[in-house]
Amino acid sequence: MINIRKFAAIDIGSNAMRLLISNVVEQDGKEPQFNKSSLVRVPIRLGQDAFTVGEISPENIDRMVDAMKAFNLLMKVHKVERYMAFATSAMREAYNAKEVVALIKKKADIKIEIIDGKKEAAIIASTDLHHLLKTDETYLFVDVGGGSTEFTLFSDGKMINSRSFKAGTVRLLNNMVHDVVWDEIEKWIKTNTADYEEVTLIGSGGNINKLFKMSGKQQEKPLSYIYINSQYAFLNSLTYEQRIAELGLNSDRADVIIHATRIYLNAMKWSGARQIFVPKIGLSDGIVKAMYYGKI
Repeated sequence: MINIRKFAAIDIGSNAMRLLISNVVEQDGKEPQFNKSSLVRVPIRLGQDAFTVGEISPENIDRMVDAMKAFNLLMKVHKVERYMAFATSAMREAYNAKEVVALIKKKADIKIEIIDGKKEAAIIASTDLHHLLKTDETYLFVDVGGGSTEFTLFSDGKMINSRSFKAGTVRLLNNMVHDVVWDEIEKWIKTNTADYEEVTLIGSGGNINKLFKMSGKQQEKPLSYIYINSQYAFLNSLTYEQRIAELGLNSDRADVIIHATRIYLNAMKWSGARQIFVPKIGLSDGIVKAMYYGKI
């Protein structure tokens, strides 16, 4: 007997907002299957407000309300049984975040929870990582967002340490990540990976997914340090307009992808990793799975 249930996750990031609607296929004696039914991405760059002036602007509040109304209608049409909406770095730092959350609840009937970097990392790490993690190997999981980057070290199938840094692509775009933050990241990575002979990176986030897609590789194959380094040089050689016209990047991806690549490149360099795996996981996937398994 097959049963299909529908869950939805809303991820309110610093660079974009996403609605993921998932079909969870339940079959007797088998592990549930999670299949993407619909994914809608809205490029509302909340980090531009939050990190530069400390609040979400009236224009972006209106755009958020409209997007949430649309998300609510889409969930209705899809007959979603349960949803959760999480906001990350930009909303954590906007001093009018509570008012925005209250307004969205009133106007769009969507309840938003603002989560910290540790919870964000834990939700993402609880996705399908256990399928990837070989028990005798060491991995540095790097999730690059618009406002922050989460680093989690796994060894022998267990989480060793985790840390969130205020170094995201929108902050880098606005020259808001000082050398001292880079020094802290370098120190954290080197200290935490020093005892391990070989470390492999696992990358998550829209930008590394785009880089992976551009490589034309099969899903389970890793990207090399040499490839990431050459892509970094290549992207830097193009203008913003060329990245849109020649590479087909979205306008809100074309300016931040270089900064994201730099973070992954540095993480590989400082951990000594030669390869990076790019599974199809993110906060939205993590929310759906955590909801289904009753973890949130």
